[in-house]
Parts: sequence; structure tokens; C-alpha cells
Amino acid sequence: MKLKLLFSMIALLMISITATYASFPVQRTTTDNVTVVEEENDELSSPAAAASGKSQLIALLLVIFVGGIGIHRFYLGYTWQGIVQLLTLGGCGIWALIDLIRIITGDLQPKDGKYSKTL
Repeated sequence: MKLKLLFSMIALLMISITATYASFPVQRTTTDNVTVVEEENDELSSPAAAASGKSQLIALLLVIFVGGIGIHRFYLGYTWQGIVQLLTLGGCGIWALIDLIRIITGDLQPKDGKYSKTL
């Protein structure tokens, strides 16, 4: 019974977290059969705008402390590489070490952008 309740709570949490809005124009038809196009103007709606504000120091600290699970890749916007690093534990630490060197040298930049603060 407790397990069922736990899974129900997790499912409810996941549904509430994933309820988001689209960052592109959405056409909706109202009850009067009028098509309405809504645009959401959010300053972080584009990948380049989302990359702004990324700090090289934060990325460096993330790769040092939790590099084995790829959190720095999520921070920099590389979601798929972050998932792969999470599943492989950073390639047994080798991939995390390579990323550490790449962040220090400035070779690993945020996706579609540059660091706003560098070392």
C-alpha cells in the first residue's frame, strides 16, 4: 500500500513538473471558432539567450565535484551528453577528466553561446 502511494505521489509530481508552455506560437480555437495565435516572449526562450549568464567558474566547480555524473554538461546545455555521462559515471571518470581540461582551457563552451564570466 505504501509503495502504491509512493508511486502515485511520484507520478503526480512528474505530471505537475512537466506541465509547461510552448516557446513557439501556438494556435488555439476558442468556443466561438476563432483561431487565436499566442506568442510567449520569454527572454530565455532561445538556446543562445539561455546560454548567457553561464560562468566558467561554476562549470569548473561542477566538473570537479560532480563531474562523474555529468552535472556540468546539463549546466552547459548539453543534455544528451549529460545523460550519457550520468549513465556511464563519466566514462569511469575519464570523460570527466577530459571535460575538466576542456573547461579550464575554455574549449568546452555553453551550447550556442559563450561564457558571460570566464576564469
